[in-house]
Amino acid sequence: MFRVIQSIPSPKVEPLKQWLARVGYERLEEIENPKLSMERMQALYQKKGYPKEWIDKRMRGIAVRQDLTDEWKKRGAKTSLEYAILTNEIMQGALDLRVDEYKQVKGLARENLRDHMTDIELILTMLGEATTTKLHRDRDSQGA
Repeated sequence: MFRVIQSIPSPKVEPLKQWLARVGYERLEEIENPKLSMERMQALYQKKGYPKEWIDKRMRGIAVRQDLTDEWKKRGAKTSLEYAILTNEIMQGALDLRVDEYKQVKGLARENLRDHMTDIELILTMLGEATTTKLHRDRDSQGA
């Protein structure tokens, strides 16, 4: 798509070309310095109107989730279905609902469920995921 846009000689396309170049440059900078992507994410949540305290919890939750999925990968999880099953087990234990049920309660179709959680819901989810990670490590569990 980028090549097609670049090949269009019209001056009307120039702003789009400049935007694509800027976004590409920013993503390359984020690869070199991941802190920049975290700052961009914080800024996006702020623009959406989320309070700083919620954003801090959400970002911490992302780190906890990444630690857990890394652990699952090390222990044999491979498919998105396996991750979904494991996630549903945690959600069921922490919040008494599977992810699809929880999305229905929140009235969500395709949006990210965690972006619509309250502070308490984020904390309970983080606690469930951090506990799961610790149990996997302590028990040296294997397989998905």
